[in-house]
Amino acid sequence: MEQHRSPVLVIQPYKAFADHLRLAVRLTPNGGRDAIGGVEQNADGEAHLKARVSCVPEKGKANKALIALLSKTLGVPKSSINLLSGDTARQKILRIDGDPEDLAKRIDGLTAT
Repeated sequence: MEQHRSPVLVIQPYKAFADHLRLAVRLTPNGGRDAIGGVEQNADGEAHLKARVSCVPEKGKANKALIALLSKTLGVPKSSINLLSGDTARQKILRIDGDPEDLAKRIDGLTAT
């Protein structure tokens, strides 16, 4: 008997726009090291990129560390990454200016298992 596999749903933590991506991130500050940890879904089924930074969450230090980590990891200037929402929350939305297709490939490459 033939078994049918259901298609694998690829969850993406970003949305592409004409000249930028919006990236959903769940940040763990004071995490011991700076690292990207893959993609997961929250209780609402929304995908986000997991990230941790060693900085403490005070006076925007953790947000600056997150932007520096993403800048280095994705190979884009820090000035092209802006925090849209989640200034004091763990869940953040970032705008990354640039070619959305190229940025999406870079993020997909980070999260591929």
